[in-house]
Amino acid sequence: MAKKDEAQVEQPASTGFKASVFLQETREEFDKVVWPSRQQLISESLAVILMVVLSTTMIYLVDNFFGWAAREVFK
Repeated sequence: MAKKDEAQVEQPASTGFKASVFLQETREEFDKVVWPSRQQLISESLAVILMVVLSTTMIYLVDNFFGWAAREVFK
């Protein structure tokens, strides 16, 4: 377990917002991102689309079933 002194991050003494520093740090963070390959992007997008279609279909079917049941009960 790390000590408190080791876990603390030194904050710069500047008091204002510096856009150039912000953009530089943002660029450094973007360089750390591992971007997916084209094949991975396509397969994961298809998986998301499939799950959305399946979920939508299930909600539609359940809604129709309960609508039918309500019409039968309250005739």
